[in-house]
Amino acid sequence: MSLLSSTAFSVGGYMLCSATLLIANKFAVHKLPAPSFVLFAQLAGTALVVKACASLGYIKCDALEKQKAMKFFPVAIIFLSTIFLNIKSLQYANVETFMVFRFSTPICISIADYMFLGRQLPGKRSWACLVALLVGSIGYAQNDSAFRIEGYTFCALWYAVFCMDQIYLKHITNTVKMESNWGRVYYSNFLASVPLIFTFVGDASEIDALKNMDLSAFLAVALSVVLGAAMSYFAWSARSLLSATSFTVVGNVCKLLTICINVFIWDKHASAFGIICLLFCLAAAYFYKQAPMRADSKIDMDDGGKDKLLPK
Repeated sequence: MSLLSSTAFSVGGYMLCSATLLIANKFAVHKLPAPSFVLFAQLAGTALVVKACASLGYIKCDALEKQKAMKFFPVAIIFLSTIFLNIKSLQYANVETFMVFRFSTPICISIADYMFLGRQLPGKRSWACLVALLVGSIGYAQNDSAFRIEGYTFCALWYAVFCMDQIYLKHITNTVKMESNWGRVYYSNFLASVPLIFTFVGDASEIDALKNMDLSAFLAVALSVVLGAAMSYFAWSARSLLSATSFTVVGNVCKLLTICINVFIWDKHASAFGIICLLFCLAAAYFYKQAPMRADSKIDMDDGGKDKLLPK
């Protein structure tokens, strides 16, 4: 499979899973009102499915090693932090406000790509797209009647952690040698699932929900596990083929469906002008072009990686 077709396959799979996983997770929480357990089941279930398939010889998966686990452990912590801040942001701000912060992340990440991962700065067209993202965000913010300082505070915290997440995960993809992409899926999901055990075992409401779980709830959770495993695989695969900024832009495009669902289901959404601003942001994201690697980054690595850049 050529690089172009591999990229299209990975990005297409990631976008499809990202769109359907949202619906699956909402359905799973509806059938089983135990969100912490559902998230734990999705992560631990993904790790279990990957390890089982590897044991049966269907796929290759790296064994759990201390050195690799230490490098992947921050991935788990950052991942859980983004989920927590995501939830807190949506508690105080509407979905569109959160999406504006999400749409503007490529601006910060493109600079971090240049500073730490050896990419060139974006070209003129790409800078225009990034500026358009910012303009669309400002247009929406001016129109946000649901402004609450708590919401913007948590969104700002999420923004910082998310940008760190995108850069560090790309760094891990490039520097931690794995036998296959399934190894990254196993490590990230297994390590992130461990702390989640303590989030539901002491919650009486979630324990009661688990005691009363029926077959439909079990199947709903199982579906979220399958889609979670697929999304994790495609996400790591796409991340290995794209720059951190491009991967972030792809993730932003996936959020169009989230906005559409929000408009049709919930009443806490933006005005028509706000929605136009968001669609303008998505159009700008579509025309963004990935920046190539810098020539000097290769020289830095030949010198033993002693300079400022993180290893590619």
